[in-house]
Amino acid sequence: MPNHAWELAQLNIGVTVAPLDSPELAGFVAALEPINAFADAAPGFVWRLQDDNGDATSFRAFGAESILVNMSVWESIEALGDFVYRSDHAQIMRQRRKWFVKLEDIITVLWWVPSGHRPSITEAQERLVGLRTNGPGPFAFSFREPFPAPGSGSPTAAEAPDDWLCPA
Repeated sequence: MPNHAWELAQLNIGVTVAPLDSPELAGFVAALEPINAFADAAPGFVWRLQDDNGDATSFRAFGAESILVNMSVWESIEALGDFVYRSDHAQIMRQRRKWFVKLEDIITVLWWVPSGHRPSITEAQERLVGLRTNGPGPFAFSFREPFPAPGSGSPTAAEAPDDWLCPA
């Protein structure tokens, strides 16, 4: 159940195998508009980072041209999890190895923000670095080890459904 004082922010990054305008990424680029429209209409969706073209491909993180970012805010971890793992998004992301380099480091971070707050890329980078450095906790966590919203009454990590555990 959503805690209306808090919303869930997420960032995920990917290192592309080629430039965005290359034939290797044509399938990814073609999927952007429909998957973004699907996200915008998904239950529990609040906001996503986007430029004037309606996607986030012009934004970069960590000062690297080859790193694409995806950042959004959701009403709850359940709403985001349903979109990521139980929707058409999952079908598209099964093809991600064609478009993105497999990284050994953590590429997705979740954290709670006060309702109405829209995180910056700098804030999101700090959360991802925090997760990589310190592991999951209230500051930054993952689907595999989620943490409840502040003030929800539970000081420990929540349980993630088995089908939320992202395949390798």
